[in-house]
Amino acid sequence: MQIEKVWQAQPGSQSLFLQCPYREVCYSGTRGPGKTDALLMSFAQHCGKGYGMHWRGVIFRKEYKHLDDIITKSKRWFNQIGARNRPRFLSSQGAMKWIWPDGEELLFRTFSTPDDYWNYHGHEYPFIGWEELTSWPSIDCYESMMSCNRTSRPGGLPLQVRSTTNPYGVGHNWVKAYFIDPAPYGVPILNGEGQARVTLFGSVRENKYIDGEYLKTLNAISDPNKRKAWLFGSWDITSGGMFDDLWSRDKHILPMFDIPSSWRIDRAFDWGSSRPFSVGWWAESDGIPAKVRGVDRFFPRGTLIRIGEWYGCTGKPNEGLRMTAANVASGILERERAMRINVKPGPADSAIYAVTDDVSIGQNMEKAGVRWTMADKKSGSRKNGWELMRVRLEASANGEDKPGLYVMDNCREFIRTVPPLPRDERDMDDIDTDAEDHIADETRYRCLAPKRETIVNQLRI
Repeated sequence: MQIEKVWQAQPGSQSLFLQCPYREVCYSGTRGPGKTDALLMSFAQHCGKGYGMHWRGVIFRKEYKHLDDIITKSKRWFNQIGARNRPRFLSSQGAMKWIWPDGEELLFRTFSTPDDYWNYHGHEYPFIGWEELTSWPSIDCYESMMSCNRTSRPGGLPLQVRSTTNPYGVGHNWVKAYFIDPAPYGVPILNGEGQARVTLFGSVRENKYIDGEYLKTLNAISDPNKRKAWLFGSWDITSGGMFDDLWSRDKHILPMFDIPSSWRIDRAFDWGSSRPFSVGWWAESDGIPAKVRGVDRFFPRGTLIRIGEWYGCTGKPNEGLRMTAANVASGILERERAMRINVKPGPADSAIYAVTDDVSIGQNMEKAGVRWTMADKKSGSRKNGWELMRVRLEASANGEDKPGLYVMDNCREFIRTVPPLPRDERDMDDIDTDAEDHIADETRYRCLAPKRETIVNQLRI
């Protein structure tokens, strides 16, 4: 099949995307360079080469309604192919696929949650495409399908996992960590098995078919983070949501300094096993000045400063260590000894005191020497907690004489995960619970905590 008769890759990122020899290729950048067309043609360019029914592909969107655009674009191009080589489209919801005369197939499917993997377990897809990769809140869906990227054809054929994305969105953090941070654009990233992935950058200015009005629309975006993401393809943004209008690295991040002895230090906790747990150590100002870079600095009484953290993550975004409660408690005590600080019990999610097999997570931690107070989980506390965090961040940003919230620069996981947390599209006063929100939950517990708390007795829950 002569794809170039109906569509020709434009010089630059589109051509590189189609020609790239690596298994995993992420096509990032601005809006408008033609990423969706390139994704379709990455599959179609191998049709008619004799692979027949062995060349089978699937392109995923998170929700069914989002498939409309890519299916429409596929019809625009594939229906122009000459009658001899033209594929036919099966439009029933159970089919949703193109079939070429030689048997090649391209399916369009949704993949909403990690459990959807079981709809594809055991399948064979030499080509897997992900449209708008930051739509997925974690790497789980993407990673699970790697086991299906295989072929049983003698002699083999290309194995390709192709994705398109822009910065911004619920999956901003994990996509950035996996594709953007490890290497510059165009430089292969090797995993432990020597397999390579690479990220390519595409700009709207490469696309000769984009009219000036589209560029004006991107230029007119009022949200500075969204404008940087969609017009310039910048990943150095907060990705839109609950705190990005208030967060400032210059104002909210502090260098490490010695905490005055009169300040209260406690810890907060959000449990996780398959998902990360979060321990945050917090210093609460009593109004006594602290030496920051050798200069006295006054923080309003009640200001919270995150001085340390332990994020129970494997290194992959949103993947937990699966540690037992006793081992987590042991790790907490070990870190507190190293910090040489006197730590008071602080709030933990009350769910750790749910009894299973005659003992709870909280009870196991208490036996190991770590006690907690009960976090505020009453009705309305979740949204109230986010608002209290916003009020504190605003006070810090504006230099107000009110209790603020700061983070020391050693708390990298807070800085990575909390500022870009997105709002829930169904409830804009809440955070999307599919996002990596564990540190935010732990911080919320601390902001909701009363000034002085009574230790929870494991027998009085």
